[in-house]
Amino acid sequence: MPEIVVAARSVSKSFGSGTGAVKALDDVSVDIFHNEFFTMLGPSGCGKTTLLRLIGGFEQATSGEILLEGAALQDLPPYKRPINTVFQSYALFPHLTVRQNITFGLEMKGIDRKQANARADEMLELVQLAQYGDRSPSQLSGGQQQRIALARALAPAPKVLLLDEPLSALDLKLRKEMQIELKRLQTETGITFVFVTHDQEEALAMSDRIAVMQAGHILQIGAPREIYEQPTHRFVADFIGESNFLTGELLTSAQGDLMLRVDGVGDVSLGEAITAPQKSGQVTVSIRPERLSLDPAGESKEGRLEGLVSGVVYIGTDTAYHIELGGGQQSLRVRMQNSGGTADAQTETRNFAKGDPVSVTIPADAARVLMD
Repeated sequence: MPEIVVAARSVSKSFGSGTGAVKALDDVSVDIFHNEFFTMLGPSGCGKTTLLRLIGGFEQATSGEILLEGAALQDLPPYKRPINTVFQSYALFPHLTVRQNITFGLEMKGIDRKQANARADEMLELVQLAQYGDRSPSQLSGGQQQRIALARALAPAPKVLLLDEPLSALDLKLRKEMQIELKRLQTETGITFVFVTHDQEEALAMSDRIAVMQAGHILQIGAPREIYEQPTHRFVADFIGESNFLTGELLTSAQGDLMLRVDGVGDVSLGEAITAPQKSGQVTVSIRPERLSLDPAGESKEGRLEGLVSGVVYIGTDTAYHIELGGGQQSLRVRMQNSGGTADAQTETRNFAKGDPVSVTIPADAARVLMD
């Protein structure tokens, strides 16, 4: 069992009082492990930043408690917690040099200037900006300022580093570079990173585990692959990547396999190994577009649905097909990788046009039965 560094136990947080009170967090519990890159992912207003601020000590929980290595933090102010925060704005001191920005916090903790300067130089090496120590923050690019903010936060060797959407102000290319940099820093330092973002790609690219949040609740916690391939809720499947949703009646075949009967469309086999929160009744299943494939209509086999191409979108490496099922009662989006001119007839992608009748193949392990 991994060592738990930070834990939330039945934490709720409300702002305001009476009828105007807003509940930002509602009975949230979570464990965050030592040397983990843990991401809280969700849309604006889901409670992820509130939970981060509770861990940092900038807010106090209405009920429940935050623990650090098993000890309650309620009465400990932010500056006494072995926790540092990197904000979206970087918050560098413009009148200090880069090195002085890093040493400021160390000297405030009573570390003498010689040791503080040595630690600052070590941190500048870590973020690959060793030659920038004597410059002012205004002489740095946005990405370089972000690295200095990280160096300053890492210098005291905190047990936990909180990161509140620190990449959102950067352009796309720089953001992707900093994703790699953040993961490298977390791995090399061994410090627990708790990262907040609304960007699903950031979460998938960097995290060891992700907590998906909505309306003050954590809906699912898991590794990136688990969150993407095995979503438990419709919100999770819809928020992370693209998903198709089919609604129908869940049945069990004579062989014991689960099957989804979609009115006016057909039956979808879900296989025997599929996990489902229920074994019968009306359900919704999620299917990722890239797990589906198309063939001309008439090549019908078990596990296929008949439909009509209602739209075609070329997106470089893939082509996205919009398929109407059952005369438009339900629809699917299918993403098929383009062949890139390969001469191999077996791997060549078939092209379909709007109005073509097609058969959609749904692998038995591609569908996930959702809780809601």
